[in-house]
Amino acid sequence: MTSLKSKYIKISSPAPHVLLLELNRQPVNAFSTEFFKEYGCTFDALSKHPDDIRAVVLSSALPNVFTAGIDFQGLMNLGAGDAIDPARRAFLIRDDILDIQHAIAAPERCPIPVIVAVHGIVIGLGIDIISACDVRYAASDAKFSIKEVEMGLAADVGTLAYLQKITGNHSLARELAYTARTFSSGEAEKLGLVSKVVQDGRDGVVAAALQLAKDIASKSPVAVTGTKHLLLHARDHSVAENLQYTATWNSAALQATDLQQSVKAGMAKSKESPKFFSLKPKL
Repeated sequence: MTSLKSKYIKISSPAPHVLLLELNRQPVNAFSTEFFKEYGCTFDALSKHPDDIRAVVLSSALPNVFTAGIDFQGLMNLGAGDAIDPARRAFLIRDDILDIQHAIAAPERCPIPVIVAVHGIVIGLGIDIISACDVRYAASDAKFSIKEVEMGLAADVGTLAYLQKITGNHSLARELAYTARTFSSGEAEKLGLVSKVVQDGRDGVVAAALQLAKDIASKSPVAVTGTKHLLLHARDHSVAENLQYTATWNSAALQATDLQQSVKAGMAKSKESPKFFSLKPKL
């Protein structure tokens, strides 16, 4: 289905209109500079890719770990250079941090819904990664940690920016961020970080995520893409601003044939979903 290529990400299409991305950098999916750049570019490429991709599942190809976080060697090299004064080193470090932030936020920029399915170890940067995804599922064996304070820094790639927007228990979120303690998938569900906990490890959680992706992919791509865009707009704007923006957005989106197809299918009580056109048909 897709011609996307990647060194550290296995890319496949296990179902029509569904893409499976599996992190695959041995031994623990630690993110080097090359890895995070490739990660960001892969998601950004989906926005312009000609294939009719309507849902994405992100997981790990490794049996016991989603990711152990950032590559420590890369972290030690931030702003390297003994001859550079503190002010100039700060500019270099800031640029490095912004580059990582931009890459890890790529699933949010992607107009296609991204479902992340985690298992095993999900440490540090792993929380940043899943926080930028639309839907988060966890295997019952998943173990999480907002590890940064234990390493001597505040989390700076997305966790602190997202956590109080995507979870409902701010007290627990702060406790976990302040202590870096390991927490289970059950506690992640209690926090609101994940919406479902699945048995049977990696295979079970990936299967559940793929089933959800198939369901999403069966819906109107105009409706689904618009919904993601409007949800993100609502998060960052007032209710009044979002209602005005939604009215403008739907003044165009309602003219798609998808609405007519859905209404006809509903009136006919058809058990099969309508066959919607690609969001970007070839001209």
